[in-house]
Amino acid sequence: MLLTIRMVTLTAAAAIIGGGLAACTAPGTGPGVRPTSEHAAAVARTSRAPAIRPRPPAGPVIEVTGAPQRVKAKGAVLADAATGQVLWGRGLTTERPMASVTKVMTALVVLDSGQLGSQIRVPRAAFNYAWKYGGETAALRPGDELTVQELLEALLLPSGADAAYTLANAYGPGLTAFVARMNTTAVRMGMTHTHFTSPDGLPYPTETATYSTPADLLTLGLAVMRFPVFRSIVSQQLFHLPKAPGHHQYWWDNTNDLIISYQGAVGIKDGYTDDAGHCLLFEAVRNGRTLIGVVLGSPSTGVAAGAQDAAQMLNWGFSLKQARAAA
Repeated sequence: MLLTIRMVTLTAAAAIIGGGLAACTAPGTGPGVRPTSEHAAAVARTSRAPAIRPRPPAGPVIEVTGAPQRVKAKGAVLADAATGQVLWGRGLTTERPMASVTKVMTALVVLDSGQLGSQIRVPRAAFNYAWKYGGETAALRPGDELTVQELLEALLLPSGADAAYTLANAYGPGLTAFVARMNTTAVRMGMTHTHFTSPDGLPYPTETATYSTPADLLTLGLAVMRFPVFRSIVSQQLFHLPKAPGHHQYWWDNTNDLIISYQGAVGIKDGYTDDAGHCLLFEAVRNGRTLIGVVLGSPSTGVAAGAQDAAQMLNWGFSLKQARAAA
């Protein structure tokens, strides 16, 4: 097992948050986006992650002993979110399909572009797209007008492919342009073993066309969890959007079983396809320690297989001691 400290992960995430994504264009001229005056700009400003520059690890590193037991995932990694220290890994750079964990990159591109208070009309094509490819949906009603932040709720909690299509169509503009932005962002972040062919992780044109590695997804998780609005969304068990002029009422449950089953879990995103198996990008906090990790290819032993692997890794990680400071 690899127990090396890969500080490059934190450095890559910090570099992106500090401004590396600024070159991505905002969706102000994309089809379907309707700014809602100064409030939208204010929301966009407050939702952005603070600028963070690379720096040495904060505090003592964790003393690694042993390894987590009964982890069945084909690929996995666990790290200290505060320092980027990798505590344990399996197949760190082996490329595997990641299913709906893809939607985390979709959210990051949208968050970096801003305008979370802008309204987008749900196109009929979003329903057709999700139905054609058999994706999970947020049951969005064509013609409803939702804010970008509300669509992020629909993307990340019920894992709506219809929400992914709606956001990508507006922010690309168009799916092809948006997927290109996802891949450009991955390159800028140093995610050299990652490739996207859709904004949702659905298995087309092939089961393995969209792929990543535990190491790359760790970089992605460290970057996106620095957006307060993202953290607030993925930590919820459910979200209720009351009926209002312009849209229907919606209830969206979080598909991430870890949020319900593991004390201290604060995210992030799960996924499943037949070829990818159960996948999960996760983070949890206990006693002042924040751990972040990835499982890819957990076998289909149950709907919560990814969460079960993550729990084994987290239990082990939280049991480790801080290394003694040098005399």
